Amino acid sequence: MINRLVTLFFFILVSVLLFLLVKNLDWQDVSHALLAYKGTTLALGGGVALASYAVYVGFDLLGRRYTGHQLPVRQVVPVTFVCYAFTLNLSAWVGGIALRFRLYSRLGLDLPTITRILTLSLITNWLGYMLLAGGVFSLRLIRLPPTWEIGTTTLQWIGFGLLAAACTYLLACRFCKRREWRWREQEIILPGPKIALAQAVLGVLNWSLMALLIFLLLPEKAFYPSILGVLLISAIAGVITHIPAGLGVLEAVFIALLQHQFSHGTLVAALISYRVIYFLIPLLLACAVYVVLEKQARTLRQGTEKDVARQKT
Repeated sequence: MINRLVTLFFFILVSVLLFLLVKNLDWQDVSHALLAYKGTTLALGGGVALASYAVYVGFDLLGRRYTGHQLPVRQVVPVTFVCYAFTLNLSAWVGGIALRFRLYSRLGLDLPTITRILTLSLITNWLGYMLLAGGVFSLRLIRLPPTWEIGTTTLQWIGFGLLAAACTYLLACRFCKRREWRWREQEIILPGPKIALAQAVLGVLNWSLMALLIFLLLPEKAFYPSILGVLLISAIAGVITHIPAGLGVLEAVFIALLQHQFSHGTLVAALISYRVIYFLIPLLLACAVYVVLEKQARTLRQGTEKDVARQKT
């Protein structure tokens, strides 16, 4: 009974969030933005988006190796894809945490294992962010407007700090003798150097591909390191505001930092197209995959219950 109520609540929650997301979009602008691009540009952008999602799937495959759980790759891949699409559109609380715990638990993983997978995924994402942002900010590859309270020099020092934090984690994974800690009944195990290096590569690659997609949708005069830097700044702004999918935040940051290079119309068209290719289309696919996963999990649970009943008789 409780499982059915949880399932019903989750479906209602997701449906409401999807409705609010769709309601806040101007579909006429979406249509105009997409029609303004060549088919080859959109196809190339789709390929970049697909590559980025494939890289993110590697986060949980790395978690599979880290935790040693026995779920087959064919089950891990769709779960990670669905969680990432929902995370981007409906916040990390829905996709990254709630949905991950729900889907993995229904496939038989226990709470500590799921927690470790989630933790490794979060660290992988932000490790890549710190390495990239640290490099872009410290090298002054992006210039902030004079009106911004944080100047270019301050941003450079933030970059140094991010690089130091990322390097500290990598060095700890390599040289730290104590590998295990306990916090609130949760066991924290420091990954080995090979897994840590894989985290750095996957995290950097995923953020780089996201920026590459926006870069492809802008005119040829766009400077890729600058686009990457603006995306990294907008990501933090989105986290601070807690707005699902960062609606309006991404656009505001890009317009504020790049309005001297591109017209508002050009930037808005590129960002709308970016949202359609990287957010909305994968979300539609993820909704369909999620329904299939729920059905498979229910079938698997019913089969397990029958096996237990046979053993008792």
